[in-house]
Amino acid sequence: MTVPALTAETRWRCTLCGNLTRFDVTRTVRVTEFLHFDLAGESKVEETQVLSETVESVRCRWCNAVDQVELVARPGADAAAEAAEAPEQG
Repeated sequence: MTVPALTAETRWRCTLCGNLTRFDVTRTVRVTEFLHFDLAGESKVEETQVLSETVESVRCRWCNAVDQVELVARPGADAAAEAAEAPEQG
């Protein structure tokens, strides 16, 4: 089953129990990272570029359902989108 992709205006909701907040997500991510090593050899990731990302499965932490998610609007997403589109007054 294809897992729907999240956007800035949407979030997941379990279709079986209604959970909106707790999911185990299995995903494959391909990235390029810029690593900075200090003189002691300790590394720190300073920059990450995501080249590709695939969500393989989503499991609901409440009812243990697998791949039973749908996209729903985030609270206030419509208001935030309208505010971003409104011309500045001044």
